[in-house]
Amino acid sequence: MTRKELINQIFTKKSFLCVGLDTDLKKIPQHLLQEDDPLFAFNKAIIDATAHYCVAYKPNLAFYEAFGVKGMISFEHTIKYLKKYYPCHFIIADAKRGDIGNTSMMYARTFFEEYNVDSLTVAPYMGEDSIKPFLEYDGKWVVLLALTSNNGSHDFQLMEDAQGERLFEKVLRTSQQWGNTENMMYVVGATQGKMFECIRRVAPDHFLLVPGVGAQGGSLQEVCRYGMNKDCGLLVNSSRGIIYASQTEDFAEAAAIAAQKLQQEMEVELAKL
Repeated sequence: MTRKELINQIFTKKSFLCVGLDTDLKKIPQHLLQEDDPLFAFNKAIIDATAHYCVAYKPNLAFYEAFGVKGMISFEHTIKYLKKYYPCHFIIADAKRGDIGNTSMMYARTFFEEYNVDSLTVAPYMGEDSIKPFLEYDGKWVVLLALTSNNGSHDFQLMEDAQGERLFEKVLRTSQQWGNTENMMYVVGATQGKMFECIRRVAPDHFLLVPGVGAQGGSLQEVCRYGMNKDCGLLVNSSRGIIYASQTEDFAEAAAIAAQKLQQEMEVELAKL
């Protein structure tokens, strides 16, 4: 998916919502455990219920890899279902890959050729040669970790060099020499609040994938105030707050209500542009 296509979807649907498919067998409604593929059965119901309100889906690979081959089959079924029935939705494989060049080349082939997702989260720690293989695919995106929402993010990401530049700022500045606004986004946690101002000083035009709204306590309004640009420039992810809005048989309807609520808040923010 191109940047232009993504922006068009955002303004057409009046939404920049990404639904995170962090599907945990211990949390899905018990009646689904009778299905041949419980993970996919849950995902399918969530997707059908929320597709009208979002522009993207983000399956987290950890929740599928934990079940070995069966889990990866569930992931593959989910991707194929999205491609067939919701081809205009942006798909982010949240796998946080990144390794030496030839290994990254295999990761890129896995996700961009075999699974044909639109984007992949990648860790920047190993530098340019670990990122470049992912940028060689037209219409595909690298979503590079920059300033994350977890408590431990400050352990390294806010460290300053002798010139006072923090590590996340160095990641943003240096990586723009590898990719551009058409093929690279950055992960910035919603819990970082006013730090979005710092992000936008270094990367004013790039899209940001923003986890942490909802269950992690991030504020959508604060993210928009400091992080939105003229193209919106945001994909705000909510996982638990939507997919586990109910753990009973009405889980899909509850997910739709939660997704709609966020979409309506996003529509208000987009109207300010």
